Amino acid sequence: MDLKFNNTMKKIFLTFATAALFSVSAFAVVGHDKTAANTANISYTALHSFDADFTDAQNVVWTKTPDCQKVDFTENGEAQTAFYNLSGDFLGTTRILDYSIVPARTKQEIAEKYKGYVASNVILYHANTAINDNIDPVTYFVVLKKADRSALLRVTSDGDVEFFKEVK
Repeated sequence: MDLKFNNTMKKIFLTFATAALFSVSAFAVVGHDKTAANTANISYTALHSFDADFTDAQNVVWTKTPDCQKVDFTENGEAQTAFYNLSGDFLGTTRILDYSIVPARTKQEIAEKYKGYVASNVILYHANTAINDNIDPVTYFVVLKKADRSALLRVTSDGDVEFFKEVK
């Protein structure tokens, strides 16, 4: 009778253990659902850092480039992009803003230096200065377009305008 009791207890224990394993697996999949798109090549560190820092993120799409890992998402109805280095360290975020936020003096300087170009919008970059303290914590990039050319201008914290790069 002891042997039969032990076998029955083993079956009950294995049944509960299996059920627990399936429920934990199902919870892990549902809990990680917001970052499920395109995560195959994304580092574990980046995925979990993003989940912790942007808990309300929706419409999450990951992309890996040769230089970084980036994630496009919306949070509180606002489209953003977060960047991580290849090791998974958080680099910063960008948001698209309207050109109207640029001060009048800066707009005038851009109009004089870049005749024929039309400013379309502004990219606001919030950098993680804990990773690199030689970078401005907040940088604005103005997107200019002219026929088949586009350029990015960097607007410094002092309001100075610098050419950053040409965009294809």
